[in-house]
Amino acid sequence: MRFAFTEEQEDIRRAVREFCEKEFDPELARELDRREEFPWELYKKACELGFIGIHFPEEYGGGGYGVLENAIVVEEMCRADSTLGTAIILGDFSSEVILRFGTEEQKERYLPKVASGEWISAGAYTEPARGSALSERLDTTAVRDGGEWVINGVKTLISNATIAKFIITLCQTDLEVEPPYRGQTLFIMEADTPGVDITKIRDKMGIRASPTGEIAFSDVRLSDEAVVGQLNRGFYHTLQFFDESRVEIAAQAVGIAQGALDRALRYARERVAFGRPLVQHQAIAHKLAEMATKVEAARLLVYRAAWLIDQGKMDPALTAMAKTLAGRVAVEVCDEAVQILGGYGYIGDYDVERFYRDAKITEIYEGTKEIQLNTIVRYMVRR
Repeated sequence: MRFAFTEEQEDIRRAVREFCEKEFDPELARELDRREEFPWELYKKACELGFIGIHFPEEYGGGGYGVLENAIVVEEMCRADSTLGTAIILGDFSSEVILRFGTEEQKERYLPKVASGEWISAGAYTEPARGSALSERLDTTAVRDGGEWVINGVKTLISNATIAKFIITLCQTDLEVEPPYRGQTLFIMEADTPGVDITKIRDKMGIRASPTGEIAFSDVRLSDEAVVGQLNRGFYHTLQFFDESRVEIAAQAVGIAQGALDRALRYARERVAFGRPLVQHQAIAHKLAEMATKVEAARLLVYRAAWLIDQGKMDPALTAMAKTLAGRVAVEVCDEAVQILGGYGYIGDYDVERFYRDAKITEIYEGTKEIQLNTIVRYMVRR
């Protein structure tokens, strides 16, 4: 059993770190956080360097790497800055649905444009009355009318909604089947399709540079070519996508936690209290040691979950564990980082305040921590 990256994987880590050290500006992050705006210029530079879609095959404009390499990119970017990193790494959200289940024509049309930075993708799964309960009968429906599908409904809390070129949407296509999830289908539609209305959701607690919106569908008409994967198998396709995407969010959480730890340690080494640096006070030293232990434990779990996917051995329970632990660690470590900085940690001029706000979402989206626990127990019982 080897606990080391290959030389190529280490090169990827170094390249991402160098990019972030050169391009990420804390003042820009604070400004975009205040204005709730996406870092377009940084995003396109990241795409030009091959960091977005690194896990896409080369024939679709990607790097030909796996989920583990993508996790490395995500962790490093979010470690450098939680706000800028999160916005950038989510630019290709849900495009993996096309990669895993789309037709060749869909892959050729959408994936290269995502990898190049020309297009941003979004996934519309959450509904106002459903939240994470995708197994229930969806309010967003797709009904046959002649040779087309007519879509009506509302999706909310959708990442990238206001900036995405196209949206992957989960709809109820069989209104009678029991259980309802056996009658759900995924569709792909471009954001400027007639009948698609997108509203920005403002004043979020964190990740404000990553735009979130609500999408209303009013008699949106799509052809059969818009179906992604198999008809009435959308629920299963979505679960498989989330099994993989949870690792990315877990890596995001690890990166945020490590970034907060870095800043807390730096402050503790520089700040003098009662005649000596904070790091020499046992109360602070023990906090830092516990923070580092938590981050390392979460990181190893994330790496293992990612590695198993790349080996063709997807373990939904393990990916749920990774997201659960990493999200909890991100929140706890950021909380302690603010505590170590004291009053300074509570104001916006110090990064840990923003890291703390950005960390919380990792326990919520891509399935809440409670949903992850349900997944873990379900697989425990099966085994």
